[in-house]
Amino acid sequence: MDDGTLFEFLVLEGFQAGVNWELILRKRENFRKAFDNFDPVKVSQYTDEDVERLMNDEGIIRNRLKITSTINNAQRFLEVQKEYGSFSEYIWRFVDGRPINNRFKSFKEMPSKTETSEAMSKDLKKRGFKFVGPVICYSFMQAVGLVNDHLVHCYRHDEIISCFKE
Repeated sequence: MDDGTLFEFLVLEGFQAGVNWELILRKRENFRKAFDNFDPVKVSQYTDEDVERLMNDEGIIRNRLKITSTINNAQRFLEVQKEYGSFSEYIWRFVDGRPINNRFKSFKEMPSKTETSEAMSKDLKKRGFKFVGPVICYSFMQAVGLVNDHLVHCYRHDEIISCFKE
């Protein structure tokens, strides 16, 4: 997954905190327009005027803390890219470059966070990222394919595993 998509999911997961995920998905295109197609370079340069523009945008979640955190996270994202060559290189190291394939039979077995998401959260926070708690990080891991939580009887479970076989 390219870094632009990873940044998009990081932003959307942050905005999803405390909000219904379906609402975020319905507003996804509005978020894309409002945040310059999730271009971290552009978002990292947002000013107070951009914050006010976003606070007045009825198409997105208008939460000042989440908006300013997104700008901050874009700046931190670029720092990680510079250090690791890409955000993808950085993020995949939490799973040793291969997705974690869980074998859950029911949704009740699925955790909201794991030791891995806690380690990711801790490292992101140390780097200055905001809205990256362990639950948000686990949702991010699911969304971008770092963890395969499709139930074993779902056709996607084995399909995803076969994508990563050598």
